[in-house]
Amino acid sequence: MKLAQLPVANTPAGPQTPLRRVGYVMFLSRWIQVPLYLGLIVAQVVYVWRFMMELLHLVQLGFGGKPAETTVMLIVLGLVDVVMISNLLIMVIIGGYETFVSRLRIEGHPDQPQWLSHVNANVLKVKLAMAIIGISSIHLLQIFINAARPSITDRELIWKTLIHLTFVVSALALALIDRMMGGRPQQEAGGCAEQPVRTRQDRLAV
Repeated sequence: MKLAQLPVANTPAGPQTPLRRVGYVMFLSRWIQVPLYLGLIVAQVVYVWRFMMELLHLVQLGFGGKPAETTVMLIVLGLVDVVMISNLLIMVIIGGYETFVSRLRIEGHPDQPQWLSHVNANVLKVKLAMAIIGISSIHLLQIFINAARPSITDRELIWKTLIHLTFVVSALALALIDRMMGGRPQQEAGGCAEQPVRTRQDRLAV
C-alpha cells in the first residue's frame, strides 16, 4: 500500500531567509559604535592630562607664593569640574557600551559599578542629566565668584542661571518619565494576574 502524500504547506522559511540576513547585518552594525567609545577613552586621557597640569599649577601657587583665596578656589573648582566631566565620560563609555553594543560580562567583579546592573537607556539618560546639572552648578559657582569682575555682566548671570534651571527641569522631567514608564509593566502584570482569578470565580458562580 502506498501512503497518500500529504500536501506540503508553503513554509515562509524561504522568503524570510534574506530578511533574517538583513536583520543580522543590522544587528552587527552596533559594533560601528566601538570607535566612538574608544575616542571617548582618548578624551578621558586628555582630561587626566589637563587635571595634572591644573594640579601642578595649584601646587606652584600654593607653595611658591601667596595667591588670593578666590584664585585658589577657582582652580579647585576647575579641578572638580574636570573630575565631574571625567565621571560623565565614564558613564557614557561603560553604560553606553553595555546598553547599545555588547555585554561587558563583569558580573561578580568586586569593582563592578552598582548602577551597571540595572542600567538601560532611560536610566542612563537620567544619570547623564544629573551629571550635567553638577557640571553646570560648578560653572555657575565660578561665575558667581567672579561676579565682581567687570567682564561678568548681569545679563550673563541671568542667562546662565536660566540655562542651569533648564537643565534641572529637564532632569526632573526625565526622572518623572522614567518612573512612569517603570510603573506600567507592574500595572499590566497586575492586570494579567487578576484576570485568571476573575475567570475562576465566574466559573464557580456558574
